[in-house]
Amino acid sequence: MTEQYKSPGRSDYGAVPHVGESSADYRERMALIQTEASERRQKQLEEQCSPLNTPSARIRIWERLHQLELPRNPGHRLIAVIAANTGLSPDDVRAEQQSRATTPAAATSPDPVL
Repeated sequence: MTEQYKSPGRSDYGAVPHVGESSADYRERMALIQTEASERRQKQLEEQCSPLNTPSARIRIWERLHQLELPRNPGHRLIAVIAANTGLSPDDVRAEQQSRATTPAAATSPDPVL
């Protein structure tokens, strides 16, 4: 996002026209904000299946993007979805479930730096 449009701690999606801003400038600014948001989302989607990230990191990225937690049930139907979205096997996802079940602190570890 260009520096002039950043406002720390505020979402730009509810932005209103700036005082003195023309309708065309406002539309252009909103289009830029939307494009940048789409690019950030695409980068995050790429990160969730990147072989450079550990299976645990990929699953945490998936959880953050979809605002869902890894199900605890090894037979849950989301296991296959998570595996497909992260480029992991269902067994890899179940291994992360098992790891979290035996190490409660693992579930609350900080997100990877992207």
